Amino acid sequence: MKKLTINDLKIDENLIKFINEDAIPGTALNKEHFWKEFSNVVHELTPINKNLIKKREEIQKKIDAWHLSNKDSLLDKKKYTEFLKSINYIVEEKDNFKITTSDVDEEISSIAGPQLVVPVDNARYALNAANARWGSLYDAIYGTDVISENKEKTWDQNRAIEVINYVRDFLDNTISIEKTSWKNISEIRIQDENLVFLVDGKNYNLKNKKQFAGFNGERNDPKSILLKNNNLHIDIIIDKNSKIGKTDKAGISDIIIESAISTIVDNEDSVAAVDSVDKVKCYKNWLGLMKGDLKTEVNKNGKTFTRKLNSDRNYIGPDGSKFTLHGRALLLNRNVGHLMTNPAIILKDGSEIPEGIMDAFISTLCAMHDFKLKNNSRKESVYIVKPKMHGPEEVKFTNNLFSKVEEALKIKKYSIKVGIMDEERRTTVNLKECIRKVKERVVFINTGFLDRTGDEMHTSFEAGPMIFKGDMKKSKWLNTYEDWNVDIGLSCGFSGKAQIGKGMWAMPDKMSDMMKQKINHPKSGANCAWVPSPTAATLHATHYHYLDVFKKQDELKTRERAKLENLLEIPKADRPNWSVEDINKELENNVQGILGYVVRWIDQGVGCSKVPDINNIGLMEDRATLRISSQHIANWLHHNICSKDQVIKVLKKMAKIVDEQNSSDKKYEPMSSNFEKSKAFLTACDLVFKGRVQPSGYTEPLLHKRRLEKKSIQ
Repeated sequence: MKKLTINDLKIDENLIKFINEDAIPGTALNKEHFWKEFSNVVHELTPINKNLIKKREEIQKKIDAWHLSNKDSLLDKKKYTEFLKSINYIVEEKDNFKITTSDVDEEISSIAGPQLVVPVDNARYALNAANARWGSLYDAIYGTDVISENKEKTWDQNRAIEVINYVRDFLDNTISIEKTSWKNISEIRIQDENLVFLVDGKNYNLKNKKQFAGFNGERNDPKSILLKNNNLHIDIIIDKNSKIGKTDKAGISDIIIESAISTIVDNEDSVAAVDSVDKVKCYKNWLGLMKGDLKTEVNKNGKTFTRKLNSDRNYIGPDGSKFTLHGRALLLNRNVGHLMTNPAIILKDGSEIPEGIMDAFISTLCAMHDFKLKNNSRKESVYIVKPKMHGPEEVKFTNNLFSKVEEALKIKKYSIKVGIMDEERRTTVNLKECIRKVKERVVFINTGFLDRTGDEMHTSFEAGPMIFKGDMKKSKWLNTYEDWNVDIGLSCGFSGKAQIGKGMWAMPDKMSDMMKQKINHPKSGANCAWVPSPTAATLHATHYHYLDVFKKQDELKTRERAKLENLLEIPKADRPNWSVEDINKELENNVQGILGYVVRWIDQGVGCSKVPDINNIGLMEDRATLRISSQHIANWLHHNICSKDQVIKVLKKMAKIVDEQNSSDKKYEPMSSNFEKSKAFLTACDLVFKGRVQPSGYTEPLLHKRRLEKKSIQ
C-alpha cells in the first residue's frame, strides 16, 4: 500500500483517505489539526508503551528465575507472595475509595442483562448484534433445544404450544397476575391507568401494578402491552389475525423482550486485522454504527435484502404520555492492547505504530459523530474496553492516552470511558489499584477464564507441569478469581455506576445447558455476562428477570473478601502419573481446537467462528481459546510430559480431521495435502513449539506474521 508522509508519519494512503474524507467531516475538526496532534501524541507515548512491554519481560524473567531456584521444595505461599511484592508484581494496596465516573448511560449503570461480543470487521454480524437489544422469546425457544432438540424445519403446532406454555410459566413467575395465570386469560385491556385481564368473564390485575409500563393501540384494543421487571422490558404483541395469535385465547402473537442490553464491538481477539486494509474495514464499520447509517446486503433463503440499524420503539404511557425506548444495544468498542503494532503507520524512527494508540484515536474520532446524533450514547460518552493490560502502571498509561486523545480531539475530559478486562494475573492481584488509576472514567471490569488461564500458565511456566485444561475450572485460583473480581468491583462502588461482567458461553447450539448454568452469573453478582448470539442474549435475559442483580450485589457487599493467598495457588500437577492414553487425548483436544481456529484465521482472515471440537460440538473460538491451548501444550513439552515427535504426530492426525470437518467449505484450503507448505499448519506448529518464548504467551505476533505472508501471495 502506498504511503504518504504527514507530520513525521508515513501513513498508508487508504487510511489517510478514510480519516480525511469519512471520519473527520462533520466533527468540527480540521485535518491539519488532527494529524499534527495525532503525530505529537503518538511520538510522545510510543517510547512509554515500549518500556511497559519491556517491563513485562523483565518481570517474567525474575519470576522464572525464582521458580527455578525454588523447584525442589513445596511452594511456600508466604515466601512467594513476599517475592512478588519485592519485584513490584504485587503493589501496595492503599485506602478504600469509590469510583466517580459520570455521564454513564443507563445500559451500563442501572440495567443488568446480557452482553454480546461481535467482530467489527463483519458488518452483518455487527448490525445483528446492535439490533439484538430486542428479541422474540417465542423464536428463541422454538428454534433451539431449550424445551427439546428441534430437528424439524417444517412448522410443528405441538412444539409451538409447548413454547407458549413455557413463556406463560416465565410470565407467571416474573409478571404475576393476581389469583390467576397468564395461561387462563382471554383478553387484555387498559382501564384508567391499569391493566385488566379477562378470565371467564372476571377481571384480574397484576400483583404489582407498577410493572405496567405502556402500550400501543387503543386502551380497549391494545396492539402491544409493555411490562417492566428489574428494569427490563417485555413487549406483549397482540395480533389475533397472525398465525400464532389466531390460535391463542388472548390473541398474543409474540413476546418480545429486551435482550442484549450492551454489545462490545471488537477490534481485538475476534478479528484478523493485520494491515491498513483490514483496519480501515474495521474503522468504517464502527463509523457507520456511530453515524447510524451502516448497511449491508444480505442474502438469506434465496432472497436479498438490506440490513440496517433498528429504529427506536415508541409507546404510550399508562397516563397517556408518549415515550421512546432505545431500539439498539449500547455499543462499546474493544480496542487492541498495548503489545501489538501495525504497519499501517510508520513512525519517524522507522518503527510501526502501537496499534492500541491508533485504535484509541480513530475509534474516538468516529464516536464524535454520535455525540451529536445520539444513536448510541445519550450521554456523549464513548466506551472503550481495553484488554490485556498488566497491572496499575499499564492502566495508568491507558488513562494518560485517553486524556491525550480528548485534548487532541477537543472533547470533554473523561468523555472516553474505559473498561478493564481483568484477564492478566498482574491485573487481577492488583485490581483495586488498577481501578484507582481510572476511577474517574472506569465503567467495566470482567473475568475471562481463557486469557486469564493462559497468563496463569505462562507466568508460572517454570513452576511445573500444569493440570489438565478441563480441571482448571475446578481449581482454587480460578474460583477465587471469579469472587475476587466481584468483591473488588463492589468495594470500589461499581453497583449502580459500572458493569461487573462474566465470560462467554462458548456453545451456541447448547442453549438448554446455558439456561441451566448461566444463571450462576447474575447469582455471582455480575450485572452483565457474555453470550455468543442474539438468540442466546434473548434466552439469557430471562435470568435477569428471575433475579434482581443489584439486590444480589447489596447482599454480596457484606461477605468476606476472597483471599490473595488462594488467588496465588498455582495450578500445577504434583508428581503427575498420567497414562500415555490420557496425555494423547488431552493433546488431541488442544491441537484440534488450535488447528480448527488457525486455519480460518490464516487462510481466510476469519478472527472468530464456530469451530467444531473433537466431538463435533460447535464452539465459539477466538484468540483467547488459542492462547490457553497453545500454552498448555508448550508447558507440557517444557516439562517432558510429552515429546516433540509425539505432538507433531498429533498435529498431523488432527489436521486431517479438521480438513474433513471443513470439507463442505468451498474456500477451505486443506492442510494435510501439504504440511510443509500450509501456512495455517506451520502457524499452529509455531504457536506450540515457540509458545514458551512468546510475549506473555500471546498468539498475535505469530498469527499476524503468517497472515501477512498469506495475504502477500493471495
